[in-house]
Amino acid sequence: MRAYAYLADVVIAVHFAYVAVVLLGLVLIPLGVILRWRWVRRFWPRVIHLAMIGIVAYQAWLGIECPLTTLEKHLRTLANVDVYPGSFVGHWIDRILFCHAPPWVFVTAYTAVAAVTVLLTVLVPPERPAWWRLPGRGAGPG
Repeated sequence: MRAYAYLADVVIAVHFAYVAVVLLGLVLIPLGVILRWRWVRRFWPRVIHLAMIGIVAYQAWLGIECPLTTLEKHLRTLANVDVYPGSFVGHWIDRILFCHAPPWVFVTAYTAVAAVTVLLTVLVPPERPAWWRLPGRGAGPG
């Protein structure tokens, strides 16, 4: 049963990393434009970043609980531990990651983050990959 508690901690760490990637992207993309970091215009990281927050916002609008949250709760139930204390690491990641508020707060927050991500995609467009470019045309974005 202890293995389930450890797996639940791994799931919450992955969940925390997911949130960190989305939020760090919102900071690093505009910073990268200012500092002329070329990697902030790479196609696949930007598409993945947009898809990550798009999935979260979509689930929030439909009222679907995050699959990582569902999995973590299930593993904690299998471990016969309370759904939210757990181990030291799991407890603190949970306290940082989760805030208890009405659902509309989360829908609004996720929608705002998704809107900012879309705005960044428009204002700082990623470079198109080589397979996307038309023959004989420039390699620049747009």
